Amino acid sequence: MHELGITRNVVGIVNEHAAGRRVTRVRLSIGELSAISDQAIAFCFDLCCQGTLLEGAKLEVFTIPGRLKCRLCGAETLSATLYGQCACGSFEMQCIGGEELLISEIELE
Repeated sequence: MHELGITRNVVGIVNEHAAGRRVTRVRLSIGELSAISDQAIAFCFDLCCQGTLLEGAKLEVFTIPGRLKCRLCGAETLSATLYGQCACGSFEMQCIGGEELLISEIELE
């Protein structure tokens, strides 16, 4: 489960940016195509926050939709997978969104 390592890193980054202030809420944006389970992140969050400025903080996770762009005609489409077929018939698709993991917002006391 790579989400445990990812969650530890997120907590470390937020803890550093909190600069000694208690964190009450963390908002993450996770791309639909990132292969990161938001449920696993949520499961690990409380454990990773113990003994830090984030202990007791609320985690909010939002999904960034997957977006593909056709390399032939340039059309963009939403997709839940990295592979798809364009309306023009091409399978030459490039991922242009949905692979992100962003710490979107931190709420401090």
